[in-house]
Amino acid sequence: FFFLAHFFHFLRPTMKLLSLLALLPLASAFSPSPLLSSPPSSALSASSLDGAIGLTVETGRKCPPLGAKILEGTGPEALAWFENAELKHGRIAMVAAVGFIGPELFGTLPGNEWTGADAYSNTNPLEAFSQVPGLALIQIFAFMSFLEIKRLNYIKTEGRSYQPGDLKIGQGADRWNPFGLNYTPEEYEEKRLQELKHCRLAMVGVFGLAAQANASGMGVLEQIGGGLTIPEQVSKAGYFFPDGI
Repeated sequence: FFFLAHFFHFLRPTMKLLSLLALLPLASAFSPSPLLSSPPSSALSASSLDGAIGLTVETGRKCPPLGAKILEGTGPEALAWFENAELKHGRIAMVAAVGFIGPELFGTLPGNEWTGADAYSNTNPLEAFSQVPGLALIQIFAFMSFLEIKRLNYIKTEGRSYQPGDLKIGQGADRWNPFGLNYTPEEYEEKRLQELKHCRLAMVGVFGLAAQANASGMGVLEQIGGGLTIPEQVSKAGYFFPDGI
C-alpha cells in the first residue's frame, strides 16, 4: 500500500520528474532501438507515408513536410522507432495532464509524522515536487524503470514484428485483459487512432499546464475559478472607476 500510495502521488509532481525520466538511458526514444539494428529493408518516401496511422483529416491524410523530411530515405524500422517514442511520451503526457487536475478534484494524500503533515498537500505539481519525500520519488523512478525494461525486452524478443507501443495489455492471446476488450479489427484500428490523437493533444496541453502553473503558482482549477470570479467593484455601478472612488 505504501508503494501504491506514493506511486499515485506521482500525478502531482509529474512535470519535473518526467523531465528527469526522459533523460534516463533506459528510454529507448533517446537511444538506439533494436528495431533499427539492421539497415532499412526498404527506403521510405514522402508519398509512402501518406495514409499512415495518425495522418487523417487534420493533415489532409498526408505526412507533414517536416516529418517527411526526417523520415525520407529511412526504412520501416525508423518509422516504428518514432511511433514508439511518440506513443510512450504521449502516454506519459496523458498521465501528467491528469496529475495537474486530479489532486484538486479528488484531494491529496494525507501526511504523517515521517513525511510531514503537508508533504502531499500542494496542488501545484511543480511546487509539490520539492515537498515529496525522496523515497517516494525513488519508488516512482524504480517502477517506471521496470516498465521501460519490460517494454525493451518485448522489442528485443519480437524484433520487426513488434507493434509500436505494445505493452501486452488488452485484447489478444497471452495478454492481460482485465476489462474483457474484444474489438473487431476495424474498431481496434479506430481505438489506436484515438489513443494517438489523445497522446498528441496531451503532449501539447501539458506544456500549457506546466507554463501556467509555473507563472501563477496555483493549481489549474484554482486559476480557472479565479478567472470566473467577479470582483466586488465590478458588481457596483460605475465599475469602470478605480476601487474606492
